[in-house]
Amino acid sequence: MNTFTNRVALVTGATSGIGRATAIAFAREGAKVVVSGRRESDGNHTVALIRKAGGEATFVKTDVTSEADVAALVAKTLSTYGRLDAAFNNAGVEGKPGPIHEQTVENYHHTMNANVLGVVLSLKHEIAAMLKHGGGAIVNNSSVAGLIGFPAWLFTRPASTPCSVSPSPPPSNTRRKASASNAVSPGGIETPMFDRFTGGAGTEAHAQIAAMHPIGRAGQPEEIAEAVLWLCSDKASFVTGQSLAVDGGWTAK
Repeated sequence: MNTFTNRVALVTGATSGIGRATAIAFAREGAKVVVSGRRESDGNHTVALIRKAGGEATFVKTDVTSEADVAALVAKTLSTYGRLDAAFNNAGVEGKPGPIHEQTVENYHHTMNANVLGVVLSLKHEIAAMLKHGGGAIVNNSSVAGLIGFPAWLFTRPASTPCSVSPSPPPSNTRRKASASNAVSPGGIETPMFDRFTGGAGTEAHAQIAAMHPIGRAGQPEEIAEAVLWLCSDKASFVTGQSLAVDGGWTAK
């Protein structure tokens, strides 16, 4: 229950689903958590859930496609808690999937700005903040759709390429001596985004996609959160530049 005691974790897109579950998990393990997202009421609800469980959290309204917003988010993290040790870049959108010849430029920009540019901007400012204190760990949320092909589907969350950051001379008391970046690639997870994508629980599409996982079901947000926490912990100190499929066997079938 104290894996992240005295550490500060930032989660983008923490207003629901995987982001909310991960923010709650970080707090459960002792981290001070910065919750961010565009929906203020939902973000404050995440903070309330954390505080009710005895954790510490702050909400910062953020649109990750805006560099000014991302810079302000990281600055608020540092001014509130003094450091940044772990970040989960989870904010993203599902876009409008379909054959490429039916796609619009507007859908392309909407999806790529949120899912790619948003990660790049987050990395830029998070890394700078982490290196001030010797490093940290970053996990980007991707998707099995970035690892394997899906017929007639386009613009599901593309893979966010992990990047490894060169070490800088760290203070002697830091646990990590460099910044490490990895990605998780979830399969179908029971979230509001998954419901929007499939038409909701009880629909044929929802049942079909859930059944496509060899494990026999879709995943839960908390199962992705546990993978993120491991990648951000000292237990994964020699892991960087990897994309971990947490997909109920989807990519192994």
